[in-house]
Amino acid sequence: MAHQWYSIQTYGSERAVRIAILNMIEEMGLQDFISEVIVPTEDVIEVKDGKKKITERSLYSGYVFANIDLNTEVQHLITALPKVSGFIGEANTPTPLSEHDINVILDRVNNRAAPKPKVYFDNGETVRIIDGPFANFTATVDEYDLEHGTLKLNVSIFGRATPVDISYTQVEKII
Repeated sequence: MAHQWYSIQTYGSERAVRIAILNMIEEMGLQDFISEVIVPTEDVIEVKDGKKKITERSLYSGYVFANIDLNTEVQHLITALPKVSGFIGEANTPTPLSEHDINVILDRVNNRAAPKPKVYFDNGETVRIIDGPFANFTATVDEYDLEHGTLKLNVSIFGRATPVDISYTQVEKII
């Protein structure tokens, strides 16, 4: 059996497609043909109504990856599933992922990074501080340390620009 990794394109419902494939494997006894189905995700931190919430976001939106011993029947069964667009490849011929590509994907799945902020800030962007001793002040972003989740801001206090280090969860973008 020649199992290889394939990329299956979906209509945005990666998790639902993964579950449908897993159910199909159980119902039809396809364990010999499909050995693994993954949807790589990462954790992101959102702030809603002043509360921090960690949610999962797909790393490769619109794609499910499966380790398959592909034949025409299995290919047709998978492409017939709801929300499946098809396999990635040329002229209806699925192209397996290279070993390097799948190793990068599997590494990201197995070695999940710390949760990342869902919101990104640009230097020079104006934000409003919503928490802490500088609440309700407006500031300008000087630096955004994504790794530590902190911002270096310039806050105007009594007409003077004062540098402040603050967590990104304590500010909101001004739209």
